[in-house]
Amino acid sequence: MAFNSIPIRARVSGLFAGHFFGFGLFLPFFPVVLGVNGLTAAEIGFILGAGTIARIAASPALSNLSDRTGQRRLSVLIYSLLGAAFLCGFFLPGGPVMLGIAVIGYMVMNAPIVPLSDAYALDVQRNMGADYARMRLWGSAGFVVANLVGGVLAAEGTSWVLVLAIVSAGVATGAVAMSLPRQERGNEAASSPDEGADTPFRSIWFWPVVTVLGLFQASHAAFYGFGTLYWQAKAVPDVAIGVLWAVGVVAEIALFSVAGKIAQRFDPPVFLFAAGLAATLRWALFSFADTLPVMAALQLLHGLSFGAAHLGAVAILAKVVPARWAGTGQGFLATSVGIQMAIGLSICGALYDLNHDWPFYLMAVVALVGTLIMMALTPLVRRRMRASD
Repeated sequence: MAFNSIPIRARVSGLFAGHFFGFGLFLPFFPVVLGVNGLTAAEIGFILGAGTIARIAASPALSNLSDRTGQRRLSVLIYSLLGAAFLCGFFLPGGPVMLGIAVIGYMVMNAPIVPLSDAYALDVQRNMGADYARMRLWGSAGFVVANLVGGVLAAEGTSWVLVLAIVSAGVATGAVAMSLPRQERGNEAASSPDEGADTPFRSIWFWPVVTVLGLFQASHAAFYGFGTLYWQAKAVPDVAIGVLWAVGVVAEIALFSVAGKIAQRFDPPVFLFAAGLAATLRWALFSFADTLPVMAALQLLHGLSFGAAHLGAVAILAKVVPARWAGTGQGFLATSVGIQMAIGLSICGALYDLNHDWPFYLMAVVALVGTLIMMALTPLVRRRMRASD
């Protein structure tokens, strides 16, 4: 069947699924791949740290470049193929240096893909009535499948297969992107001296808003960095830990499947209030969960603490940022999340050495503070959203 005969919402869903399948293989398992290929823990930490810093810087810059050219789908193709090409350096000689180039290059090239995909999907929702959340949920599904597959492949004898699977996912993501219809730029002249003057990026109010939007995601730093270690210290079996992670993502998918109907009754700030309260409860009780059913019950809150926060944030930016600059806006959100997540991981690492419970208590405080700040900013956010209608 030709790509063009497939409904556009299905193709956008495939775009998310392809990218997150590759990223779901890379994020949890590539450190293992680097280890079985002879890198020390210090070398792995340095490469991933440098890649994270480069990724944070690259996201808004490369997203903005795509917005300026008006070529989002072509940009996703180029970035996906370049990321895949960098990762092929895994098969070249050169030791840690070549592996570092491969990993950092992949992370940089992948940085703008989600912001640009979100911007494209939100345009499809705006112009064609498709449901963004139902398209985005396939990214979460792809991530779960990758988690299940990756655990089998991230071993000494099969690590090269995992690398090839990530490369293939990048190529597939680019192919799906090029099957999408080209988006119209509008009538603005790219060379106008006032280019970008209609964006909120030059306004002071925008930066506290995008900061607090990132704070909701950063409240997961303790869990992403130390959740598995925490459960292992409590003697939770590895298989059960995998199931607990999957429960959280399934809850996220469940929310995405009904979010369109919920959004007809509640505006984006309400999603963020729900996310903040759920995160506060989740992290405050995390250390008290001593049985698998209770742990699983708390994992169900991931649907709100992550899913509702993501949907609320992208919806606010979709309203206050002109469609032409949507990729840049989503890129700034990704950078906000990345910077605060990196800070959170560093602080939580120090706290975890002192007391395993303290990082999660800190995250509960962060989530509560974020909720209170969002409540204070909500009148401003709602005014800006109405002004853009």
